[in-house]
Amino acid sequence: MSYSRDFEGRSALVTGGGRGIGLACARMLAERGARVAILGDDADVLSGAAAQACADSLDIIPIPADVRQEKEVASAVSAVVAHFGTIRILINNAAIQPYGTVDATSPSTWDSVMSVNLRGAYLASHFVLPHMRASGGGAIVNIASVQGIATQNRVAAYSTSKGGLLALTRAMAVDHASDGIRVNAVCPGCIDAPMTRMSAAETAAPGGEEALLESWGRSQPLGRMGRPEEVAEVVAFLASDRASFCTGAEFRVDGGLLAKLGVVLPE
Repeated sequence: MSYSRDFEGRSALVTGGGRGIGLACARMLAERGARVAILGDDADVLSGAAAQACADSLDIIPIPADVRQEKEVASAVSAVVAHFGTIRILINNAAIQPYGTVDATSPSTWDSVMSVNLRGAYLASHFVLPHMRASGGGAIVNIASVQGIATQNRVAAYSTSKGGLLALTRAMAVDHASDGIRVNAVCPGCIDAPMTRMSAAETAAPGGEEALLESWGRSQPLGRMGRPEEVAEVVAFLASDRASFCTGAEFRVDGGLLAKLGVVLPE
């Protein structure tokens, strides 16, 4: 079955779309016919990603905005609607992941994580939903994490924000089903993306980043880290009409990580 024109005539907004999973999602939607806006707070990163997309004949435009700021998100959504006419697909991907236990995490860091990871998804959805409703429906995909379901140590704020994002997914799915709007979440495991590499750089001994990344990959039953494009495939499915009876659900893309118990029996 060919998915090459799944999104013909549709427009999409991807937050955190300048790199990693967000950029992979934006490019895949564009490759399959969508007109895509990528939103982020680093104008240079966005411009570079959009320029490369243009060179690859993909319809992707950059929209600089901070997802924490109500006025900036409102203006960004208005700009996308003015450019494309409406928004039928929203991918809430923007996120940060500082490390720390509750007692080691400062209130300002805690608030920053919640503002980006959870408030950002709320704000984008808040301003996009009326346009989706007026257009007869749409699809929202929230990029959560396996750490919204289970957790490792020292990610108290991040894990909490992703658990909240899963709850928000369910709430929006129920509230907006009658509007023809489906809302789902994708929960990646360890993905070879900039955030993961930044985490390795923060926690590994000097020069040990690659070894640490390889060990993280081996912790998943498939024995490796995932690729951003593998997450994007699931996101694209959920954003398409092929997922027309899927809403309020969580889809893990984790190499089997959460299916595996920590107890290992001897051979």
